[in-house]
Amino acid sequence: MPDRIAVVYFRVSTKRQGRSGLGMEAQREAVERFAEAQGFALVSAFTEVETGKGSDALEARPQLAAAIRDANLRQCPVLVAKLDRLSRDVHFISGLMRTRVPFIVTELGPDADPFMLHVYAALAEKERAMISTRTKAALAAARARGTRLGNPNGAAHLQGLGNASAIEALKAGAAQRAAGLAGLLDSIRAQGVTSANGIAQVLNARRIATPRGGLWTARSVLNVLDRLAA
Repeated sequence: MPDRIAVVYFRVSTKRQGRSGLGMEAQREAVERFAEAQGFALVSAFTEVETGKGSDALEARPQLAAAIRDANLRQCPVLVAKLDRLSRDVHFISGLMRTRVPFIVTELGPDADPFMLHVYAALAEKERAMISTRTKAALAAARARGTRLGNPNGAAHLQGLGNASAIEALKAGAAQRAAGLAGLLDSIRAQGVTSANGIAQVLNARRIATPRGGLWTARSVLNVLDRLAA
């Protein structure tokens, strides 16, 4: 029988991910495995759906604030599947530590103290900055070579088809390309990068082109995720 209790906090980064469940199932499984192994009974759960960008402030995270209040009342920790579900911002992590509520990140194990959370947050923040710098450099280089970003051809290759047939051909081709990217996107999300913008940055940093040969944007990632969810 569990001899300890804990509150759980989940976060997905977009409304689309919130509706489709992308990222939620993996978080739930990780927390439940950890709780069973460590003897925690999960007494309540709070789920946040927000963009992640510009939201590193507790007032922008009402569900996180509610989880902290509940944990305070119960005198127990808050369990989170991955550090980036809290934040990759060191300042924000420091603010959470001042609430006096223990946070346990399941991927880091039960012995990761507040100091280690700060260290991991600092490393994640540095990695995010490096990815952003590489992406901007890749975009600048592509523009300098005269590469048109986006889809330069549109549906020109379908002009000979009727309207309905062209639409169906576009849908079929897009679905096939999305399916081919499913494994790669799953592996990126498994590493804790779940926002559309973050996934786009990783793909560009790895020099992986879009199905049409261009650079990734948050919108093109969301389009692929929507097709996979459908």
